[in-house]
Amino acid sequence: MPVINETLGQYSELFMLLAAGTYTVAFIAFAWDLAKSSKMLRAVDLKAAASAVGEKKVTVSAGRVAGGLGGPDAGGPAGRAERPTSGLTVEGGTAAGDMKYAGERRAPARVAVALTVLGVLIHGAGVITRAFGAGRVPWGNMYEFLTTGAFVAVAVFLIVLIRRDLRFLGTFVIGLAIIMLVAASAAFWTPVGHLVPALQSYWLIIHVSIAVLSSALFTLTFAMSVLQLLQSYRQKNLAAGRKDNLGFMRLVPNALSLENLSYRINAIAFIGWTFTLMFGAIWAEKAWGRFWGWDPKEVWTFVIWVVYAGYLHARATRGWTGTRAAWLSIVGYACVIINFTLVNTVFNGLHSYSGL
Repeated sequence: MPVINETLGQYSELFMLLAAGTYTVAFIAFAWDLAKSSKMLRAVDLKAAASAVGEKKVTVSAGRVAGGLGGPDAGGPAGRAERPTSGLTVEGGTAAGDMKYAGERRAPARVAVALTVLGVLIHGAGVITRAFGAGRVPWGNMYEFLTTGAFVAVAVFLIVLIRRDLRFLGTFVIGLAIIMLVAASAAFWTPVGHLVPALQSYWLIIHVSIAVLSSALFTLTFAMSVLQLLQSYRQKNLAAGRKDNLGFMRLVPNALSLENLSYRINAIAFIGWTFTLMFGAIWAEKAWGRFWGWDPKEVWTFVIWVVYAGYLHARATRGWTGTRAAWLSIVGYACVIINFTLVNTVFNGLHSYSGL
């Protein structure tokens, strides 16, 4: 039995507090980037619209002159076919769908990413010191699962940033990470200590680590699905010629691009959750002599698997695209939250390891 080092446990809590503070500043910087970019893009759209109006006047004047001279281009359908469109279109009001980095330098976004990197380093130090303080992997209770899960979610976000410009997600991902850290400290704090006997197995490393990674990916797709719904609503308003009330969404790609990327990430996370379910059953057989016992945790893990399986199947084969797919992804993440909170704190079962 490893010796508990309470001093390292206290250092871990300090690192978690510092990480939460750093993430808060990064959150503000990401929000500033959305607001500033929205104003900049609005100015570009207005300039483009004004330029288009000027070109239209020149075209109309030229047509009138040609008509006065009896030329063949005297207005009519041809003149209407050449009518320039407004600069503020559905596609023009959103970022590029490929989500690749553009040439412009967004200072607030760069500051936000730098602060996020600093925050995740501090956060990682908190997770590591918790592990050394307990002499084991740091995901043996709800406090540790939340703090480790928030770390993995932010780390995955930063890794994806290497290839794709997802900085528009920063406000939502970092905001969720802050909520997770605050919830861990305020509602689920548990002093550093030993594991209960049933968790003292190498399957803890395999089973829970995959569950943490899958949950982190589901967190990213949840944020993207929420943005997809907002962007879809905004695109409909723009297409109908109504006022753009979600100016900050100008920096976000179109709804279809968000849906496609969310679908790919959900597919990867679903594979991870499948292994979580399988390895959990194997561990249950090792610990309790049966693969399945209808324990609340087992049931809800399976419910999550069914919801995301339904999401992937419906979108791939039944044409469930757009807002329906986004809502189904959100329902799946809601099941993840229920599985982690209500099932761990309200229902009694063999998996009641919350530490509360």
